[in-house]
Amino acid sequence: MEDRAWQSVSADLLGSAAPWRTFRWYKGQRHYAGTYWSATTRTHVPYESRLELARLLLADFDVSVHGITAQPFLLKSEVEQKVRKHVPDYFLLTAHGPVVVDVKPRRRLAQPEVAATFAWTREVVESRGWRYEVWSEPSKQLLENIRFLAGFRRGWLFPPGLLDDLRDADLDGASLEQAARRLPGHPEPCVRAAIHHLMWTHELHTDLAGPLRPAAVLRRPV
Repeated sequence: MEDRAWQSVSADLLGSAAPWRTFRWYKGQRHYAGTYWSATTRTHVPYESRLELARLLLADFDVSVHGITAQPFLLKSEVEQKVRKHVPDYFLLTAHGPVVVDVKPRRRLAQPEVAATFAWTREVVESRGWRYEVWSEPSKQLLENIRFLAGFRRGWLFPPGLLDDLRDADLDGASLEQAARRLPGHPEPCVRAAIHHLMWTHELHTDLAGPLRPAAVLRRPV
């Protein structure tokens, strides 16, 4: 770790940074911490709460994201004759530019200290032309669907040829139930799992705002 001027630090350097703090796990700790294997980075990314894990899932599901770093840097500056410090939760490299993310429960956003820290961080981040995001609880149904699809994110676990057969099949407009029966040469449970993988990779789409029922209609991307 070393001190550098904020304007001199490249996005690529932050995208490969190690977490600023050491993540600790111990019996009786109040927050839920762990590591998540990201299909985007092909590495384990740490998190310190279930809410941070939720943001990780959404970042991993987002096809515009190609880099995810946890606690990538410490911002330090003198503000009103006081030294202010803050470690953001995530740094995302995306097709639309870098994004610095802080994760905080919605009920805490109005706390003066939290609001002041995030306002200062936003000013610093946006001075680079980067985007700053304060992220709170998502739609429960959307998160539940993405969490479910994440269980099928490892494409190499599927039988050889199955994913290619599904890519060639006429699935546009078919329901999940119908699509699972379109490849009689493969076991239906395997086909269903592979369909979920193609939904994870956005090769198939359906409405994730509601429950993933058998009648959910699949669409190919335009």
